[in-house]
Amino acid sequence: MVETGNILRTEVNKCIRPGARIVLDLTNVTHCDSMGLGAVISLYVSSKSAGCRLELINLNQTIRKLFSMTNLLSLFEAAADSSNRMP
Repeated sequence: MVETGNILRTEVNKCIRPGARIVLDLTNVTHCDSMGLGAVISLYVSSKSAGCRLELINLNQTIRKLFSMTNLLSLFEAAADSSNRMP
């Protein structure tokens, strides 16, 4: 799992630049541990610092609940249609 978080960070960091909009589609994500949360938080901080928007879409119930329990839902702007939006 550590490797997956590192790959995510490395690939998304390549896209972070002022004014950019990055959308992470979590359709196939069924599990997220602390390393995954750390990767997403790190990307949020990096993108925010660079003046870039990081959005998450298609969170399943389990992932949505995790982000809610950790008070992270409010950090992310939702993309896509209303059925996939984070509250």
